[in-house]
Amino acid sequence: MLKTETPSTQHTELDLYPVQDLVDALIDDQALAAQAVKAASASISAAVEAMAPRIAAGGRLIYVGAGTSGRLGMLDSVELFPTFSWPHERAVPVLAGGLGAMFEAVEGAEDDRNKGASDLRLLYPTYNDVILLVAASGTTPYVLGALQAARTIGSLSVGIANNAGTPLVTGADVGILLDTGPELISGSTRLKAGTAQKIVLNTLSTALMVRLNKVYRNLMVDLHATNAKLIERTLHLTMHATGADAATARAALEQCQHQVKVAIVMLLKQQTAEQAQALLDHHNGNVRAALK
Repeated sequence: MLKTETPSTQHTELDLYPVQDLVDALIDDQALAAQAVKAASASISAAVEAMAPRIAAGGRLIYVGAGTSGRLGMLDSVELFPTFSWPHERAVPVLAGGLGAMFEAVEGAEDDRNKGASDLRLLYPTYNDVILLVAASGTTPYVLGALQAARTIGSLSVGIANNAGTPLVTGADVGILLDTGPELISGSTRLKAGTAQKIVLNTLSTALMVRLNKVYRNLMVDLHATNAKLIERTLHLTMHATGADAATARAALEQCQHQVKVAIVMLLKQQTAEQAQALLDHHNGNVRAALK
């Protein structure tokens, strides 16, 4: 039996616990998710190293999963645009049962291996695309079908699973094992298995964006300011990075459509928005290189 499906030997009288003890048990068990991700640090690093050149060459991030795993992939894909101005068309979710399965379970969709393969092929993946395949069991047919299609095409496959020795971990170009063990509530992989998947997806995409010059120092300087809160955030980031006062930073941001990277170079190099943008373009968006 898969570890994630094996009944836990801990808290076998969980249904009798008073609320405080119940909450504490659930929180303590969730904390193990971070430990599982930490143990997978080397394989996560290998994935980022393999992903970066393909994405830099124009590839897409394609997330494939079913149920909780698929929804977590979709969440990560959606958040890349406001956080890093990453184009929607270059972060594509593929969910067993279609996009409607994000909101309502589509029973049986995860069991169709051929559909997983055909859904991926419909995106016409290329060599430079990175396919992030997520399944707690590591044996989900839909995801394995997509894995087979990715390997046939030559796209980079990254398999993320919570059980060792399973086809998703061993069959992908880079396998990431998140060994979270039995769930506190037997088989409910939306618990710490899902938490570990969320952490590793965040880590992979964020590390990738840092490598693609979307971060300067530890500042989110390539965000897409789509609302009042984010516009205000661009102001504070620009002030922090340059030491400029609010009025000066705001004036620079207004000249470059609130692009923090451009405003930083404008202020620190005393350039126009056009000159700063050209300098950034010359250095592939690397703020440090542009400032030198």
